[in-house]
Amino acid sequence: MFESKALRASKGYTLPEAGEAGCDEAGRGCLAGPVVAAAVILNPNRDWSMLRDSKKLNQRQREAMAERIRDGALAWAMGSCSAQEIDQMNILQASIQAMHRALAGLSITPSIILVDGNRFIPWGKIPFRCEIRGDGRFCSVAAAGILAKTHRDALMLEAHQEYPSYQWNRNKGYPTQDHRLALQQWGTSPWHRLSFRLLNPGQDSDLFDNS
Repeated sequence: MFESKALRASKGYTLPEAGEAGCDEAGRGCLAGPVVAAAVILNPNRDWSMLRDSKKLNQRQREAMAERIRDGALAWAMGSCSAQEIDQMNILQASIQAMHRALAGLSITPSIILVDGNRFIPWGKIPFRCEIRGDGRFCSVAAAGILAKTHRDALMLEAHQEYPSYQWNRNKGYPTQDHRLALQQWGTSPWHRLSFRLLNPGQDSDLFDNS
């Protein structure tokens, strides 16, 4: 038996309604790699009380939860935009485009879309709601966040095999000190977002002169 909506709401989460698609992205603040989005339609008749914001789970917990979501969801799909696309359209537009691509991949047309955050562009004629901190309040959005995060982490681990100098196996492309130091030493890779501030103020930017 799954918990009642009232009980879930009292704990801070809302159970999914029939046909509700949660949407969330991962990697928006990174210096390298794609921005990845997921769209998930959960089965409202299953127990999703274990779902949590992906940021509150460790890697092992996220991976176990992602497998449970993929097995138990009515439909799920991924979408992404590459570093080059991010440079062309900016990170906000790329994040929304990745969500649109995820929604387009669903095998079921959603009745409503719940988007984590405060900005979205309508996808077809499907009604939507933007929910700030939605991954901490709605099961479907939390599920999407977990799938997006685990999928993107896997992509960055693959990229690390080709470009180990940036330590993406540890930082996943985020602007950590070791990532910025590697950029200072080695310059950029094809995975880097050239429209982002890759170096801290005062670091030598001549390494990025490709002329």
